[in-house]
Amino acid sequence: MSRHRQQLATALDALDRAFASEGPFAVTGCTHCYGDQDLAALSGPLDLIADDLLSAVAAEVPSHWDDFPRLYRRLAPRIVRLAVTGRLHVDENLIASRLVAAGWTTWDAPLTSALHEVWAAWWQAALHARPGPVSIREILSLITVATGALRPWLDIWTDTRTETADTQLAELVDDVLVEYEITELRMGFYDEYDASAELLSWLLTEVRDRADDARLDEPYLLDTMREIGEG
Repeated sequence: MSRHRQQLATALDALDRAFASEGPFAVTGCTHCYGDQDLAALSGPLDLIADDLLSAVAAEVPSHWDDFPRLYRRLAPRIVRLAVTGRLHVDENLIASRLVAAGWTTWDAPLTSALHEVWAAWWQAALHARPGPVSIREILSLITVATGALRPWLDIWTDTRTETADTQLAELVDDVLVEYEITELRMGFYDEYDASAELLSWLLTEVRDRADDARLDEPYLLDTMREIGEG
């Protein structure tokens, strides 16, 4: 296992330990969608909750639960681990939106710190090894929406001068330049984060020498960046 993959595994294990204090409680909610057996399972030991039930709850709208923030906080270490390892089978953008809705940045410091460590370790692992179970764009979107900031992750990418990071960059550029999506690029399941200005400026200035794609020289993109700067 590579050093960065090991650091990610360590961060995920630390996440489990940090959230160990979030004990079981009587989960109540929509009995039309979740039967007594499901609610009993969610109210029991965390490691005994089936993956398919966990995936369903991870994606569920907050209004289905009487205490959504507490439920999502308790399930967070398993949800995040499955998402990071590509085994949750739920849109990564939706997980970020649900974490924000659960107010994860207001949780106790040990919990938020452990989650921040996972975001950082996951990002570093993604930039140093590929292919991973989750695409670079989806990872960037999740951690950007979850933390409410894109720039710190772009700065790390700028500083990561590896063949893998440049390959990931080429894939991202090709992805966002399809029909020039970059000019109206939003992140998050609900399009919460407008990433166009930051990402376009970064691509055209800070990493242009590493992105070998002639489409980045289109006058339309340069004009768009100029308009953004004047706005």
